[in-house]
Amino acid sequence: MSWWGKLIGGAVGFSMGGPLGLLIGGVLGHKLVDEPAQDAFSDNHELTQAAFFSATFSIMGHIAKADGRVTEDEIAMARQIMEHMHLDTEQKKAAIQLFNEGKKADFDLDGVLLQFKQAAHRRTTLLQMFMEIQLHAAYADGKMDVSEQAIINRIASLQGFSAQHIEQLSALVRSNLGLDGAGYYSGGDTRKSHSELLKEAYKMLGVSDTTTDADVKKAYRRMMNQHHPDKLVSKGLPEEMIQLATEKTQQIKAAYELIKNSRK
Repeated sequence: MSWWGKLIGGAVGFSMGGPLGLLIGGVLGHKLVDEPAQDAFSDNHELTQAAFFSATFSIMGHIAKADGRVTEDEIAMARQIMEHMHLDTEQKKAAIQLFNEGKKADFDLDGVLLQFKQAAHRRTTLLQMFMEIQLHAAYADGKMDVSEQAIINRIASLQGFSAQHIEQLSALVRSNLGLDGAGYYSGGDTRKSHSELLKEAYKMLGVSDTTTDADVKKAYRRMMNQHHPDKLVSKGLPEEMIQLATEKTQQIKAAYELIKNSRK
């Protein structure tokens, strides 16, 4: 892939200043901090992808360490995401190192988040995908504790997401994970009643049972557009995360079909 190849090759012109540059430059073992932090990002596709990759795994590590210890479930979640991304050996090594950097006491959460937002050029769909992955990390052990919630709230605040938007994304993530222990993107808990599944479906689309059919359809189309894999990649999502985005669209479609069928 182009962005990874440029990173490992230390290509001329591929400079990343600020905390993200320090993170991934340290992981790769060469300097990526040639430019001042405020000037590090132009509208460069490969830089955006590299920023997404480094911010994703380092902040996942920070969330995992939030309650003082990293559980086996949290480690498994990080590894499952790596598997979904089909990372090669060197990429996995870099992701693990970034995860470990995020666990450190002096990790610059605000600095990484603000620089990532700058790198993403404030593209809401890209920031939303990043937010969803961090919610997966927070729910890795089946619940979100107070310290993890505080970090999620901080991420939401710096990225400009409302509490209502975060609740909608949380509903989507909880449904993806399921409560039956089946693992990442399990497709939900088959033990749930139809009414419970329907309630979750409404939350996922950010609508209610009193919302008109036309507005439910609009919400569905908006979410499908926000999670369209090709559009996300064109905005800077690393190609390796296409599978994650594809599975999100499948979940959203299933929620819409459930609502639509319940209204017949």
